[in-house]
Amino acid sequence: MPDTLDQLCVDTIRFLSVDAVQQANSGHPGMPLGAAPMAYALWNRSLKCNPANPNWADRDRFVLSAGHASMLLYSLLYLSGYDLSLDDIRSFRQWGSKAPGHPERGHTPGVEVTTGPLGQGFANAVGMAIAEAQLAARYNRPGHTVIDHRTYAIVSDGDLMEGVAAEAASLAGHLKLAKLICLYDDNQVTLSAGTDITFSEDRAARFASYGWHTVRVADGNDVEAIARALEAARMQAAKPSLILVRTHIGYGSPHKHDSFEAHGSPLGVEEVRLTKERLGWPVEPPFLIPDAALAHMREALTRGARDEAAWNARLQAYTLAFPELAAELQCRLLGELPAGWDRDVPEFPADDKGMATRIASGKVMNAVAARLPALTGGSADLDPSTKTALKGLGDFNPPIFPGEDTQGSDSGGWSPAGRNLHFGVREHAMGAIVNGLAAHGGFVPYGATFLIFSDYMRPAIRLAALSRLHVVHVFTHDSIALGEDGPTHQPVEQLASLRAIPNLTVIRPADANETAVAWRVAVETTDRPVLLALTRQDVATLDRSRYASAEGLRRGAYVLSDAKSGPPALILMASGSEVGLILATAQRLQAEGVAVRCVSMPSWELFEAQPQSYRDEVLPPGVRARLAVELGVAQGWHRWIGDQGDMLGVERFGASAPAEILLREYGFTADNVVQRARALLARQGGRRGA
Repeated sequence: MPDTLDQLCVDTIRFLSVDAVQQANSGHPGMPLGAAPMAYALWNRSLKCNPANPNWADRDRFVLSAGHASMLLYSLLYLSGYDLSLDDIRSFRQWGSKAPGHPERGHTPGVEVTTGPLGQGFANAVGMAIAEAQLAARYNRPGHTVIDHRTYAIVSDGDLMEGVAAEAASLAGHLKLAKLICLYDDNQVTLSAGTDITFSEDRAARFASYGWHTVRVADGNDVEAIARALEAARMQAAKPSLILVRTHIGYGSPHKHDSFEAHGSPLGVEEVRLTKERLGWPVEPPFLIPDAALAHMREALTRGARDEAAWNARLQAYTLAFPELAAELQCRLLGELPAGWDRDVPEFPADDKGMATRIASGKVMNAVAARLPALTGGSADLDPSTKTALKGLGDFNPPIFPGEDTQGSDSGGWSPAGRNLHFGVREHAMGAIVNGLAAHGGFVPYGATFLIFSDYMRPAIRLAALSRLHVVHVFTHDSIALGEDGPTHQPVEQLASLRAIPNLTVIRPADANETAVAWRVAVETTDRPVLLALTRQDVATLDRSRYASAEGLRRGAYVLSDAKSGPPALILMASGSEVGLILATAQRLQAEGVAVRCVSMPSWELFEAQPQSYRDEVLPPGVRARLAVELGVAQGWHRWIGDQGDMLGVERFGASAPAEILLREYGFTADNVVQRARALLARQGGRRGA
């Protein structure tokens, strides 16, 4: 057996991981073998947490960005005393286990974010560090420090190769996120080969150029050297830290040490035996946990209870000194909405000219922001176009140190307390960073760009949905009607693609008042991300004395106008700017004696969540003459129009021209919709009658 307690704990982590992978006959044993010393040094010497209360607000956050090494994390969680059993570890990667193949937020206590797609966890960690800095700047007062924690991550070669990590690292350095510390498992091996064939730049120099503190640890087994590097990183006041630890994948394996063969496959029964023998670990029994190692690791429970109790005492003193701030902070940390948070949301008067829904969105956001301090976010260098700046609420900027230039901020000064985040032209990082803000807690975070650029951030959107994170995506310029910028900027297939993501609510409001309700839904929907698709062009603000209330948006689809008497012969349905088009069409058809129902359908997901009785009420099964109109591909609309309905969509890329010309050329005119409706009725022998 190992001759020191530290080594005993390191090897316990190693072989608990190896045995679980071997029993599952699936997984990644190589990284746990190599990275166990750094993980132990972090969790035993640095990490502030309370395994008995994984959601303690002032805990340090830990992100295993290299999510394929999940057994490393599960070993740490079990040994430290989190609610993860040895039976869960024995059933690693099996149905019903709390130890799935990659870490999943909400599935395993102690897992902060869902990781696996490389680079995402790194960028999530940047978001968490931003969250801590903003909360600390807003709420801490001299003598009363209630927000004071760090964000740690273990990252791999693959993480640092990914573009999302480069984007996020650049921003983190600029923002001087000193409480962000990343341990880099520098084992120089990827899944299929050594890094020498793809990854030869000086990573330390690259991160130094981003504004990071960097330090190398030559021996990945030197727990004391790693602990010293972590201490030096914690002393940094103005830079995030990257600790480059030279490790060896598959450490100790006679035949797979430093080999890509150790990355993603079990070692094999014989190789497990040989590895244990080489490192002086008993071959039998598997899942051996020495009492001394478990007792030492479980000291995290005692430290955590002590640290949380001390924080509770500080919070109590803070509450006495600053009761209003404390109440606001507690509301945020609990994820609650303040009373009357939407009291100032405007009701927009009817207006035939109206306004773009992006402009209505900006007005609603600014009306809400003053009463909802958790609302924080920004755009990928597009605030003037997306209308997402929170006016007068400051920019999130790095702290200023003596001798530094304080000029340059246009909206509130240089302070981490500001609520406007400037992501730069970094859509992918923006998506992952707002996920980190949501995972940290205390925020209703949003990110904004053009709908077409949702493609750049789709992995982060998908992970937000998988993790059920409360994130709001504000995507403007939602169709070919944006005009002259042309097909590179005109979304066609994006709505269909995004609607295909489970747990994502997509809302495309028809006018200013639907936009106001959409924002209410987005803020109130805490168990999943919500995506708002908004227009660049003006759309009429509907006269709600003539049409149904915009509150119908909450149900996903609703009858906006109906036949004057009797059941409808034809149902016209649309989302967004095309709702005005179907209303104009309906007026003409009704003048011809056709009984027409118009349905505004801003959100398929909200509509699907309604009882079947309500859905049948809006779309009666007996009415088969259904025509959908939307400036996007038809994919998915079949579920609403049925096999006898029709869809006017966009089945090719856009073009560069003024919006009104594009709409005419692509058939989005009342004349064309009337013709399509007549043809549909003729095919079905549709009856008339108002």
